[in-house]
Amino acid sequence: MLVGHDPDGPESWDAAAPLAVDRRIDTDRVLPSRTDVVAREASEVVGGPVGRHAAIGRSWLWTPIRVLFLLALCAMAFGWFGKAACLQQAPADGNSAAGTQLRLDWDNQRQYTNLCYSDVIGLFGAEKLDDGALPYRTYWFEKGADGQQVKRYMEYPVVTGMYMYGVAWLAHQWDSAHQKWGVPGALEVVLFFDLAALGLALFWLVTIWATALTARTRVWATWMAALSPLVIVHIFTNFDAIAMAMVALAILCWARRRPWLAGVFIGLGTAAKLYPVLLLVVLLILCLRAGRVREFAAAAAAAALTWVAVNLPILILYPQGWWEFFRYNSDRAAEQDSLYRIISDAGGFTWNLDVLNLVSLGLVVVVAVGLGAVGLRAPQRPRLAQMAFLMIAGFLLVNKVWSPQYSLWLVPLAVLAIPHTRLLFAWMVVDALVWIPRMTLYLDPDRRWLPEQWFTAAILLRAAMVLALCAVVLWQIWHPEDDLVRRRSGDGIRARPAGMLDDPAGGVLDGAPDRLTFPSRPRTARPPTEPAYPPTAT
Repeated sequence: MLVGHDPDGPESWDAAAPLAVDRRIDTDRVLPSRTDVVAREASEVVGGPVGRHAAIGRSWLWTPIRVLFLLALCAMAFGWFGKAACLQQAPADGNSAAGTQLRLDWDNQRQYTNLCYSDVIGLFGAEKLDDGALPYRTYWFEKGADGQQVKRYMEYPVVTGMYMYGVAWLAHQWDSAHQKWGVPGALEVVLFFDLAALGLALFWLVTIWATALTARTRVWATWMAALSPLVIVHIFTNFDAIAMAMVALAILCWARRRPWLAGVFIGLGTAAKLYPVLLLVVLLILCLRAGRVREFAAAAAAAALTWVAVNLPILILYPQGWWEFFRYNSDRAAEQDSLYRIISDAGGFTWNLDVLNLVSLGLVVVVAVGLGAVGLRAPQRPRLAQMAFLMIAGFLLVNKVWSPQYSLWLVPLAVLAIPHTRLLFAWMVVDALVWIPRMTLYLDPDRRWLPEQWFTAAILLRAAMVLALCAVVLWQIWHPEDDLVRRRSGDGIRARPAGMLDDPAGGVLDGAPDRLTFPSRPRTARPPTEPAYPPTAT
């Protein structure tokens, strides 16, 4: 609601004083149309930036969270239609007469030429879910890289594997209802994808909700995650949305000063995908500096107990099936998306698997140690989102596997860590476009529309963009006065009192004095700037 829109008028708050008694007015929210050049220019379509006397926060219908949900649903609708070409059905015997059996129509490499490939579709048969197989108990044999037969089980962690099994069971029940009672139906694999996509969409909405609440007065920054090109391309490529929701909830719980609950979600996320455990590394570094080891211990203990509670039943009943995730990943060669494959192709050699695993693991340790040095030596304790982004980005850069959908892990963290819209969207667009040359690799030689060198160039460009984001984060850690999250946004908002929030996601770390630091190289200090957040409500 606009009252006297005058973005170029004098900076006077006298006219707005009568509205200040209304508790529904949010005087602390950061307004993108004033602070973000992209949002400011886009707002010209609807009349320009919000006015100085606007009663922010009075709308009961179009709240920020609801608008963000609507944007996220629009992006996911495009994501579903992007995969829909791979859900086409065709007669199994080529006869289109009524009553004939149907099959999935992936003729002429449709899944690659239409850029609609999804692991969700392929895994339905590959993991024997189409036969109703119980993950971790059922096994099969495949030919390995050395030509020998390998005994295989479900290759995903327990939470993801059981989610897939639950969705497959629902697809079987739906198909049975179609056969018995004539309810609308489709191929089981199509039902499986649609039901899985529905669940993944709900997990992504949870991620948007938790990220928006963690951002606090920068709630509108979450629109970059809601409309991310990476989400449109990859939200339904695999099951990563489960772990992403757990990570977002863990960060929100930590921000709300509930370390044990944050640990529970870290444990659940690690039981769905391994990378959420890296949050404990970040929390350890920050808590050591702030002397908040007790809170870290609570989160770490809760994470370990939750992970054990989820995994122990499967480990006891089907130990070999449970171990398959670790065996499979240790036996994987360098993926085409990784820098290791580029190095081996350029050097004309093939990585020894043991050496590759040792190098990859060693570099992850180097990233963690380097992050510890940054966290302890920075002039001001880094924000949680900054450290988490650096940790996950470093892990992806040095890992031997970087599947395209892994880039989604960075999206919510980047929104919280890097308040620069154009930079973030440039990276997201580049990363999303990697999908095009990657799909080209799987086409028959006479069908390829791009040479393999285009894919190599895309991978290098993506790595350069992620490194650029890391460089921006490191600069702002060392120069906190340049961090738009911490300094006054310059939007004309009146001065706020001292003792402000310096880390929206910090929780018990927010405003806590340092207990353990190592002096950094002295530098010329800039004039102090005003933080952009109100104190945590107690």
